[in-house]
Amino acid sequence: PETSMKSGLSVNSSLISLWKIRYMSITIELDLPDDVAAQAGAKGLLDPENVARLIQREMVSDSALKSYREMVESMRAYPDEPMTMDEIQAEVDAVRVERRAQLESGC
Repeated sequence: PETSMKSGLSVNSSLISLWKIRYMSITIELDLPDDVAAQAGAKGLLDPENVARLIQREMVSDSALKSYREMVESMRAYPDEPMTMDEIQAEVDAVRVERRAQLESGC
């Protein structure tokens, strides 16, 4: 596979960052029914940029789903009973009081 690099300057209202991303050229061969290939081609799904975007989206989605599942499993591992809505509200209220106090003190 062929590898290339692209560089750029990303400017945000409060953040400036330089980035370099390595790109690898890969040839993909698909065996699709004629009608599916025609429809996908008409929608631009077979364009290299769109295929790359679909793969990246799947990678992010898969990672997010894995993180969510790990979080749920860790929550299920707690031996305590689930919190009631009143207990949750009390925690939220306590955090809000703490944040107000930090803002007022200038921290």
